[in-house]
Amino acid sequence: MGAVVKSADEERFSARSARETAESCAALALLAAGYVLQTFGIVDRGTALVIAGAVLAVLAEVLVLSRERALVRRLARAQCTAPVRQLVRDALLLGGLAGLGVARPGGPGGWLLPAVLGCWVLHFLCQSVAGAVRTRRRLPVVTRNIDASGLRPSAGPPGLFVRRGALRLTAVGALTTAGMAVSAGTGEPLWAQAVAVCCGAGLLAGTAYLATWLLPGKRVVGEEEALAWLDGWLAGYRPTVGLYFSGGNASAYQANMWLTTLAQLDGRPLIVLRERFMVQKIEATDVPILCVPKVAHLMRLEHSTLKVLLHPANSGKTSQVLRIPTLKHAFINHGESDKLSSCNPYAKAYDQVWVAGEAARERYALADIGVEDKDVVEVGRPQLASIEPTRARGAAGTHEAARTRGAAGAHEAARARPVAVADPRDFLTVLYAPTWEGWTDDPGNTSVLLAGEAIVTALLADPGVRLLYKPHPMTGSVDPRAGAADRRIRALIARAAEQRARERVREPNGGRADREALAALEAAARRLDELTRATFGPDADEVERMLRQPAPEPGRALAVAEATEAWEAAFWASLPAWEHQVVTGSRPAIFSCFNEADLLVSDVSSVVSDYLSSEKPYAVVNTSGLDEEDFRAAFPTVRAATILGPDGAGVPELLSAVRLPGGDLLAPARSALKARLLGPAEPPSLVRFNRAVLALAADAEAREERARRAAEHAELRPEYADVAGAADAADAADAADDMATEGGRNRSQALAEALGEDEGL
Repeated sequence: MGAVVKSADEERFSARSARETAESCAALALLAAGYVLQTFGIVDRGTALVIAGAVLAVLAEVLVLSRERALVRRLARAQCTAPVRQLVRDALLLGGLAGLGVARPGGPGGWLLPAVLGCWVLHFLCQSVAGAVRTRRRLPVVTRNIDASGLRPSAGPPGLFVRRGALRLTAVGALTTAGMAVSAGTGEPLWAQAVAVCCGAGLLAGTAYLATWLLPGKRVVGEEEALAWLDGWLAGYRPTVGLYFSGGNASAYQANMWLTTLAQLDGRPLIVLRERFMVQKIEATDVPILCVPKVAHLMRLEHSTLKVLLHPANSGKTSQVLRIPTLKHAFINHGESDKLSSCNPYAKAYDQVWVAGEAARERYALADIGVEDKDVVEVGRPQLASIEPTRARGAAGTHEAARTRGAAGAHEAARARPVAVADPRDFLTVLYAPTWEGWTDDPGNTSVLLAGEAIVTALLADPGVRLLYKPHPMTGSVDPRAGAADRRIRALIARAAEQRARERVREPNGGRADREALAALEAAARRLDELTRATFGPDADEVERMLRQPAPEPGRALAVAEATEAWEAAFWASLPAWEHQVVTGSRPAIFSCFNEADLLVSDVSSVVSDYLSSEKPYAVVNTSGLDEEDFRAAFPTVRAATILGPDGAGVPELLSAVRLPGGDLLAPARSALKARLLGPAEPPSLVRFNRAVLALAADAEAREERARRAAEHAELRPEYADVAGAADAADAADAADDMATEGGRNRSQALAEALGEDEGL
C-alpha cells in the first residue's frame, strides 16, 4: 500500500511540476507572439496586427511579472530584463505607427518619439534618484524596541518610485501602449502624444517628490553620526548580557526560543544581530534589538558595559565577535540531542558551553573535541517551563470542558489529561515531529526519507488515533528528496482526514466544534493580531520600521505571550478531537503540540529531550542501520523510548502499551532520564541559568580588572595601554617581560606576538 501511495503522490507532484513548466512556457510563448505580431504589423502595415501584438505583449508582461517569478529570473539571467522587454515593445509599436503614417517624421505625430523617449529618460532618472535615496537611508545600525529618534528616522518614500521599478515601468508602458493603440486605430497621433506627455509628467512629479528625501528635512544622519549615536545609546542603556545571533532566513527559530529566558534575566539584556532582514524575523519581545552588519562597527561593543554574550548557534560571523576581549562568550545551543552536530568542535572557541544536564556534559567528554570539562556548565532548559506534565484526571473531561466552558475550559482540561484513553469516544493524540535531513548524508538524521510514510500509514490505520504531524521547518532545504517525502506524508494525512470527516457527516455540526468554540478562536486571533500587527506597510524600508518600532510599552511581550497562549488553547478547542492535523508555521508552537499530545514519535533530536520534561511516552525511529541494542547504547536519549523500525513495525504494540492501564513500563526510566538530560528540578532552570550569567559576567569584570592592574604594573608606553588593557592579565605581563628583556626587538611586534594577535582572522 505504501508503495502504491508513494507512486501516486509522486505522479501528482510530477504532474504539478509539469503544469508549472507548461504555464511558464505558455507565458513565454505569449510574450514571443506579441513581438511576432507587432513585427508582422510593421512589415504588412496592418493596423489590426500592430494593435493586437501590442496588447498581447503588454498582457503577457503583466502575467509574467505577477505569476511567473521563476520565468522572470531565467529571463534576467539571459539579459532579457523588464526594461529590455519594454524597450523592444515600444520600438516595435513606434515602428508600426510610423508604417501606418501615424508617427511619420515631420508630420503631426513627429513629437510622439521624443515624448516616449522622454518617458524613458525620466524612468532612468527616477531609478538613479531611488538608488541615491536607498543608499542615503542605509544606516550602519538597525534597531528595534529602541528609541532611535537621534538618528532622525522618517517615513519612507512611496514604494512605486523607490523600490518597484519594474512595476512602474510596466504601468507606464501599458498606458503608452493603450494610447498608441488608439492612435493606430483612429489615425490620430494626439492620443498617443497626450498619454506619453501625461506619463512623463507623472514620472517627473514622482521623481521630484522622491528627491525630497535627499533634502536635510527628511535625510537621516550620516555614518559617523549614527556610530556616535550607537556609542551614546550603549552608554545610556548599559547592557550587561546579550544574545548574539547570525543566520539564514529559516534559522530565526534558533534565537526566538531564547527570547523569554533572556527577558527574565537580571540586568539589562540586549539582542545583537548581524543580518538586516533578521530584525523582523525575531518574534515579539521587549528586549532591545541591535543589528550591526559590519564587523568594524561591531567592535564598538568592546567599549560598552556588555560583559556576556550568549550564542544559540554557530555561524561564520561568530568568530568576528569572539575577538572582542572584554566579553565572555557562552554557547547555549538551540536544542540538545545525541547527534554529532550537538558536539561541534566550534564549541571550544567559547569561554563556556552551557548544557541542560549531566548527559550533555558526558557527551562532550566522549566526543573529545577540545572542550574541557571545567568549561561545561549545567543550566537546564529554562524555556521548557511551559511544557505540562501528565496529570491524573479523566480524559473525557477535556471535551466536556470544551462544550461547557469554551476554549479556556478546554485548555484547563488539556493540562490534566492522562495518557490512557478512558473513554472509547476519545482519541489518542500522537505527535509525529521528525527532524530535518541536516547538512550531512547520515541516514539517521531524519526518518522522513526512509520511514516517514510507513510510520504515518501505520498510525493512520488505527481508528482511535488522531495524528498531529509537525515537520521541521528546514525539511527539504538541503535534500529535495526529504521535501518530496514530506509532501507525500501531508497528502496521506489529508486523505485520511477527508475520509474521517465523511464518516462523521451525520453527527451534529459534522462532528466539529460548535459556534462558541469557533467564536472564541476568532476573538483570540483578533486580540493576538492587535498586539503583533505591524505598524508599517509592506513597502516600508528599515529606517521607517525603526521609526514605527520604538521602545515598547512595558509589559507588551507579556501581553503577547498571554494572547498567544489563549489563541493556542482556543485553536485546539476549535478542532474536532478526531481530526488529523498538519501543523506548520510558528503557531501553534512545538511546545503547545507537546501539551496536546499523548505520545510523541520522533528522531534522535532535541525534540525528544524537550518532550521528556513532560514524562509522557515517546518513541524514536531507528533509521541509523544499527540494531536496537547498539542504537540504545549509541544514543542515550532513546533509552527510555520505544524503538520503531524503518518499516513502521512496532506501532500497533506501542499504541496498545500506551492505552492499557499498567502497559506503560517505561515511566520510571523516563523520570530518571529526564533528570539526567535536563538536570534537577530544584533550583529551577531559570535560576541556574541566571546564576551562570552573573558568574560569567563577574569573570569578565575580574579579567578586565586584572588586565588593568597588569598594564599599570608593566608601565607600558601609552600606545600599548589600550591593547594590554583588553588582554588577559597573564598575556599582558608576558608582553611586558618580553619587551623589557628583548630591548633589540621591535616592541610592537613583541607585544602582538605575546597577545596572540592575528589580524588575518
